[in-house]
This record gives sequence, C-alpha cells and structure tokens, in this order.
Amino acid sequence: MAKTARHWKRGRGKLGPLAPLTGTWTAQADSPMGPIRCTRTFTPILKGTRIELTARWEIGKGFYEELAIIGPDKDGNLASWSFTSDGKNSTGALADATDIHPQAIAFEAQMPAGLARMAYWPDEDGGFYWAVEAKNKKGWKRFTEHHYKKSF
Repeated sequence: MAKTARHWKRGRGKLGPLAPLTGTWTAQADSPMGPIRCTRTFTPILKGTRIELTARWEIGKGFYEELAIIGPDKDGNLASWSFTSDGKNSTGALADATDIHPQAIAFEAQMPAGLARMAYWPDEDGGFYWAVEAKNKKGWKRFTEHHYKKSF
C-alpha cells in the first residue's frame, strides 16, 4: 500500500479534500498525438464556497481547455461540473479511490461511453498524479495519467 504523503493535508469544510491541489501545476507527458504539456490551476472562488479548475493542454501547435467548478451540490455533497473546449460537459460526484492511494481524491461521472473516474493523489516530492479511468467488467481501466509539479 502507498505511503501517506505529509504534504497532502486536507483542509477544513466541504472543500477540505481539495486543499492540497490549490495553486498552479504543470505536467509533461508523451501521448499518441505527441508530447503534451498540461497546466492545471485550482483557485478558490465565490468567497471560498467553490473551487475553479482551469486546465490547458498544449498538444503540438494546438490546445484543449477545460473549465470546472467544484463545490457542494444541492444535497451538500462535493461535486464537479466540467466544460471542455470540444463542447462536452460532465457532472461528477466525489467518489472513493483508495484503491489507487489512501489519500486519493476522485470524482466519478456517467459519460456516454459509461462510468468514468478522474483521480488525484500525492507523490512523495510535493506534487501529485492525475489519472482518468473508465469502469469495465474487470474494474477500472486507466487511459491517461500525468505527474504534476508545482508551477512557480
């Protein structure tokens, strides 16, 4: 089992699980489309009642963007509302991802192709990993993973 990362400290309140993600983070990875660079910024908004996530993927000479709002839904449960530059959107709910790491933060969303999960978990050096997975009969199948480091 993965070790608990000391830098991954949960904050207070409904948004507490997202506290370790606050700030701007960058990952570089290889993909079937070539090298990519992704920058994710998590910013408290609306007097700290929500988190705004902006993500920009630079892929070759092109880019892909995401805007998400994370906060309590009408029932008080942590949820995410995501909109992407290709016109897609999703609504996710906080989900268990301790099968990935004991401190993982995840959201599950029902997509046209089935159930998907996006998860964040700490590394040992002050950064974090991010992955997107799809649920199948055998469990979760990962199709994207990035390693993020703090941008300064």
